Amino acid sequence: MASNFSTDFTSPLFLSAAGLILTALVFDFLNGFHDAANSIATVVSTRVLSPGQAVIWAAFFNFVAAFGFGVGVAKTIGAGMIDIKSVDSKVIFAGLVGAIGWNIITWLFGLPTSSSHALIGGYAGSAVAKAGLGVIIPSGWTKTLLFVFLSPIIGMMLGACLMTLTQWIFRGTKPSHVDKYFRRLQLLSAALFSLGHGTNDAQKTMGIIAGVLFTAGYIKTFDIPFWVVLMAHAAIGLGTLSGGWRIVRTMGQRITALRPVGGFSAETAGAISIIGAAWGGIPVSTTHTITGAIVGVGATRRVTAVKW
Repeated sequence: MASNFSTDFTSPLFLSAAGLILTALVFDFLNGFHDAANSIATVVSTRVLSPGQAVIWAAFFNFVAAFGFGVGVAKTIGAGMIDIKSVDSKVIFAGLVGAIGWNIITWLFGLPTSSSHALIGGYAGSAVAKAGLGVIIPSGWTKTLLFVFLSPIIGMMLGACLMTLTQWIFRGTKPSHVDKYFRRLQLLSAALFSLGHGTNDAQKTMGIIAGVLFTAGYIKTFDIPFWVVLMAHAAIGLGTLSGGWRIVRTMGQRITALRPVGGFSAETAGAISIIGAAWGGIPVSTTHTITGAIVGVGATRRVTAVKW
């Protein structure tokens, strides 16, 4: 990996790059604050963990995800959807500010919207405004837009299948015993989902930061320095620690009532979907995926159990 970091910390180039990296990390922090509630909603609503315990649990695994899931999503976001040669600091700044503003607005109203879609839309919109539709890379958009629709459907189907399977396996077991087993197992599923969230969502910020470094000439090929990986995962983990209880309440209680077996099924389904997408370099919405999984779990009881 070639790099050329300036030793002049007062140069306009360095200050511009540093400011953009800081802005990207602010977005990442807000992503954790806003979206990581999805990681803990089910484990809180089933009362396996308190909100405080849950955010610590989720934040830890958001950070641990830095050490083993690659950077495929980061490369898709940074250079696979927009022609990186047409990107400059103004494009990146405008895209980040748009995404940050949308995250703040939706948090204030307690809306479980997607930070991922906000970032992708903001980044693409600012690039098109500068250089026209020619900056769009169709192949990157095809798989991303396809999974905008597929990720919640896959989450819903997996959630329904896992819930049906566990109900069949434990069909002769007392409900109180089932709850006892799955209260423990839900710690594992919540950790797995938080790994998935950290893997997919922190990589989106990594892609933006790598874009900053590339356009400023600090890296010559679009590779992700490991310090960028660590900073992105640390920022999203700190955001998770800061809470997001308004959205936790929406995700965990208003969509459908959950017991530990349902929470386990929803989290596991969401984790499989998100980690699978990350390995394929596909940016997906953790919000929409876990929502789909919760709906799938609720629908196994009866369709009216879901608060459509």
